[in-house]
Amino acid sequence: MVSKEQNKRGALHEKLKILRSVTHSHAGDKVSIIADASSYIKELKQKIAKLSQEMASSSPQHATTGVCQQQRSSSSVSVGVLDKKGRFLVSVFMDESCGPPPAGLLASVLEAFDDIGLTVLEARATCAGSFRLEAVGEEVVDGGLIIDAHAVEQAVVQAIKNCPAN
Repeated sequence: MVSKEQNKRGALHEKLKILRSVTHSHAGDKVSIIADASSYIKELKQKIAKLSQEMASSSPQHATTGVCQQQRSSSSVSVGVLDKKGRFLVSVFMDESCGPPPAGLLASVLEAFDDIGLTVLEARATCAGSFRLEAVGEEVVDGGLIIDAHAVEQAVVQAIKNCPAN
């Protein structure tokens, strides 16, 4: 019969293996794996700060910010160009001070992406209190129109305006 202590050690060992894999660590002991994970998290935070700074300082043709006021909420939408391959970083924030975000807002924004030919490569969204969406989208190349940051922003703003209130 395996003791509870052995089960706990086994579970910890498995979690450390996963952490080691995710952070690309080659360390063997627990302390080194955790130190590598901490360094990895710091690197990711620096990359995020650098991307945010680049977006903020980009020229108007490469990053735009729009703010729209709605009856129930205020929202901000920013779109930045990540690279020359047609990838965009889209940030949507809807303040909770004017009430909860409309039901279906995330679906409306994602449908807008699809309508303009933007494929979502990665996204993170939260609807707890305020609404926040950060997505990396890539232009679908099919011989059609080329998407620019302004077009993405306008599509998202329109999706927010068209989303029915709760």
